[in-house]
Amino acid sequence: MPQMQTYHGKCHCGAVRFSVETDFASLGDCNCSRCRRLGWIMQSVPVDRFALQTGEENLSLYHFNSEKIDHLFCKSCGIQSFARGTDGQGNELVMVNVNCLDDAPPVDRSTIKHWDGANF
Repeated sequence: MPQMQTYHGKCHCGAVRFSVETDFASLGDCNCSRCRRLGWIMQSVPVDRFALQTGEENLSLYHFNSEKIDHLFCKSCGIQSFARGTDGQGNELVMVNVNCLDDAPPVDRSTIKHWDGANF
């Protein structure tokens, strides 16, 4: 398991860039209609471990279902590299799409937690 460190990520075209501090301790995927189609591998982090560096003006917001998660995607290339929401206790989180990180270690999908978002 990697140690806590800072990783850098971006959308496909590079207009949206961010950094995130994580140890990849809680990787997951989701079977909701959106995540299933996108093939996300998620890592949730507290909001203070995420920094949007460029591209705030290039983000477009999408809500669906319970409208509790801010699905943000690049207006230029359409990639959703992160989303914002809260956990069950109301703590603000950022869900990072690990596939959008430039320097993340390889992920073994058989070892990640599977979230039943389809029935959430």
